[in-house]
Amino acid sequence: MIKQETYGTLSDGREVIRYTIDNGQAQVSVLNLGGIVQSLLVPDRDGKLTDVALGYDDAAGCEEFRGNYFGALIGRFGNRIGGAAFTLNGKEYKLFANDGPNHLHGGKDGFNWKLWEVAQAGENALSLYLLSPDGEEGYPGNLSVTVVYTLDGASLSIDYEARTDADTVLNLTNHTYFNLAGEGNGSIEDHLLQLNADAYTAVDGNGLTIEKVIPVEGTPFDFRTAKPIGQDIGADDEQLHNGGGYDHNFVLEPSSALTEAAVVTCPRTGIRMQVLTTQPGVQLYTGNMITPQTGKHGHFYGKRSGFCLETQHFPNGMACPSFASPVLRAGETYRQKTVYAFSAE
Repeated sequence: MIKQETYGTLSDGREVIRYTIDNGQAQVSVLNLGGIVQSLLVPDRDGKLTDVALGYDDAAGCEEFRGNYFGALIGRFGNRIGGAAFTLNGKEYKLFANDGPNHLHGGKDGFNWKLWEVAQAGENALSLYLLSPDGEEGYPGNLSVTVVYTLDGASLSIDYEARTDADTVLNLTNHTYFNLAGEGNGSIEDHLLQLNADAYTAVDGNGLTIEKVIPVEGTPFDFRTAKPIGQDIGADDEQLHNGGGYDHNFVLEPSSALTEAAVVTCPRTGIRMQVLTTQPGVQLYTGNMITPQTGKHGHFYGKRSGFCLETQHFPNGMACPSFASPVLRAGETYRQKTVYAFSAE
């Protein structure tokens, strides 16, 4: 059975509920607030269950540090939209600028700050539903979104589905920060990362993706062969300076089928995470902007305490015509899937 319990109350009076799936091999807890993955326990090389997701012990922590987006579903548009505006069908839509001049992760009150409707979708699955009304955060169309979390063995699958009654733009992702040594257990710079990408998209000084695709060959961004995340993170490289470290979209091989995007291994615990997705890109973010704070169980979180691999459409896609279009047309169905598969070695 899926366990349900109160997680706390937000300052506006909304009650946050935590749902926990425990299949005997792994355990995941998800909040109705933002669909947040609040904890994810997987076995290490000794069989010890280890929580590999950064997060907070209660709703007050989520609220205090909501700008970190720990574990949250992101929408309508993950990452940045330049100038907090886009043009669709000849009409300009103004969005909320919450990242300097740009729009980030859905705006002031994105999907990460909504209370989703949650229902059990199977013995080890949760279905989350949200209706985003026309005009919310400046986006057109009434958008209905369903996200299903499934825990299969030590694999967490995330299935996304959405429909709109008017043309809109959409880029859904999940913003879990991972530390395969265990949340609150130091830096992730020793983690070995393999990224199956021959190129990445450049960013400007504000972290905004621009229409420039750079081959990884001969750069600090070459993870085609596994190397420690921290090996080249301090290199004198313009793009690393712009991102404060890695905060870039990597270009995956186009495929409608589930394809391996990345593999990460922690030498301390032996925990290995394989990322598979149907998405065309994946954002590597190395926790460059995590400010000193207290996370779960009183654990200290700071810079580089976690990393994200956010599967996605390319950021700022409406301003970059050569990128795959993030437009969802009325009557069409958006479907994407990402799997985080864990093992130990």
